[in-house]
Amino acid sequence: MENKKDLEECRLEINRIDEQIAGLFEQRMDVARDIAEYKKEYGLQIFDAAREQEVCDREVNFIHNPDYRPYYLEFLKAMMSTGKRFQSQVIKGSKIAYCGIEGAWANIAARRIFPDGNLVSFPSFDKAYESVVKGHCDFAVLPVENSYAGNVNQVFDLMHQGSLFINGMYNLKIAQALLGIKGAKISDVKKVISHQQALDQCMKYLQSNGFSIQAMSNTAVAAREVAALNDKSVAAIASEETAQLYGLEVLQKEINQSSMNTTRFAVFSRVKNEEVTSGARCLFQMMFTVKNYPGSLASAIKAFADAGINLRSLQSRPIKDVPWQYYFYVEGEGSLLGPEGQGLINKLHGVCEEVKVLGHYQGDINI
Repeated sequence: MENKKDLEECRLEINRIDEQIAGLFEQRMDVARDIAEYKKEYGLQIFDAAREQEVCDREVNFIHNPDYRPYYLEFLKAMMSTGKRFQSQVIKGSKIAYCGIEGAWANIAARRIFPDGNLVSFPSFDKAYESVVKGHCDFAVLPVENSYAGNVNQVFDLMHQGSLFINGMYNLKIAQALLGIKGAKISDVKKVISHQQALDQCMKYLQSNGFSIQAMSNTAVAAREVAALNDKSVAAIASEETAQLYGLEVLQKEINQSSMNTTRFAVFSRVKNEEVTSGARCLFQMMFTVKNYPGSLASAIKAFADAGINLRSLQSRPIKDVPWQYYFYVEGEGSLLGPEGQGLINKLHGVCEEVKVLGHYQGDINI
């Protein structure tokens, strides 16, 4: 009877602890809802692997008994998974603009960033961007640069001229494939169609096979065209996912020159994210035009150095409709939201005609 009494006492104690856990769980979910609402407003992705690993590495040390730590990690990860599912329900329904059609790389990126969003297709970068400006869509997912082909200049010009903010940057690894109709072989192919950047990324392969090429508006449109033509001599360059969408066969995988081929996608929003914390993962983007006198650009760059900011990128682009005038794009480490950042912006105004902060975000996320 003594053992049974001890067991009953243990069960009562477990019940008391579970009641406390239930109360803390409810508090945690309330905060998770607040986080979801914040992410919904600023167009931020729910899953951030680096952030989750950081939390796990820190919080496992709260457990003093080393025997319990692996079990606490399981408990913590399960709780995080529950929180993510709940946040998805809160965020569900946002309209996400992208350029292209289903199966395009932008479509794939938008779906991975916003798995519960309503994706809306547009025929061009500017129309996708404008849909957010006008409030028809909540966010736009647009490519800004490719590790092999370079910047997407049309999007850079939109960033310079437009009113939207960047609240997130995401890296999507690009693995281009040669797609043909059912029954086609590589030896049947005479002509390859795709987006110009995809053609450029695979040019060595295309030239070695002697294919003629034709540029299309995007990779998925090219795949759809191949399916419609039903001609063994015409193939498309697109993703393997696109082959499944349009009933095509993958004639050869990973034909792009670089196995590290990656495209950065930006999430654009009408709302500026003003709560990004400083630290190693905090980044910002800015554009400026300098005044027309000797040394103005050097003075602008020196202002960043004096503020202790490391510039990860510095590029120039011609200003449309203003011959021989350029704007400069920078990506830097840190935050411009505090007093030091505002001091830097004030210094830049002294040597620049225009200073425009495009946005802040917590580092690049691989999707």
